[in-house]
Amino acid sequence: MMMSRGQMGRRLLGCVVAGMTLVTGGAAFAESGQPTAWQYNLQESASPVMENIAWFHNLLLVIITVITLFVLALLVIVMVKFNAKANPTPSRTTHHTLLEVAWTLIPVLILVAIAVPSFRLLFLELDLPKADLTIKATGKQWYWSYSYPDNGKFEFDSLMASDKQPRLLGVDNEMVVPVNKVVRVQTTGADVIHAFAVPAFGIKIDAIPGRLNETWFKATKVGMYYGQCSELCGKDHAFMPIAVRVVNDQEFASWIETAKKKFASAPASNFASAADAAQ
Repeated sequence: MMMSRGQMGRRLLGCVVAGMTLVTGGAAFAESGQPTAWQYNLQESASPVMENIAWFHNLLLVIITVITLFVLALLVIVMVKFNAKANPTPSRTTHHTLLEVAWTLIPVLILVAIAVPSFRLLFLELDLPKADLTIKATGKQWYWSYSYPDNGKFEFDSLMASDKQPRLLGVDNEMVVPVNKVVRVQTTGADVIHAFAVPAFGIKIDAIPGRLNETWFKATKVGMYYGQCSELCGKDHAFMPIAVRVVNDQEFASWIETAKKKFASAPASNFASAADAAQ
């Protein structure tokens, strides 16, 4: 049965409205610490670095939108004003000093406007402030091991737990840090190259065997924050999440004392028990 143009138009309009309702009515905006269905923007910032990344992202979005609209306007003007019908006798002008200076100088100014905050952001990310806490994260196939060298010689493994939410992000043992403290994260790999990444903190750094890389974050909000290995490291690459629990100072001190006792055994036995629990 053939539909009229009016019916097709109404159905198309209905599909558009339904889609917009689904996006706006669902969780289109990102929640703190984890990805969200229909998410189209960055995760909510939970560190000074991520706040600067989000600001820089929004600045670039404005700049590229203005450039795109400007180029679109030029194309429309050229098509309308300078087609063969509207302008049968084209100009033979080959040079225009003012235009040549403008289209050379304006892009340079735009690049400078982008470069200055870009360099400031890179400096903020790479210049590690004095740390209140150091954590060593070791990437393994396919899980993470954490140690707290400033708080006792204990180490524990963190494996994905299939019975925990959010799916593919929940783990058996979270990395625990205090709120509003500078945390230095040292990363390395035990077998192949991994990458330690937590979007809400604005950090992503490679974990390379035989090399110690460093990054930092300062969590400004109490809660749970999730990330994943961001390097293709093997068949279970998608199943080695990162879970960071941010707590207040008192809870962190209490957790440290508990962790010293709980994880006093060798990491290998800890891994075996955690692997059995995850299955």
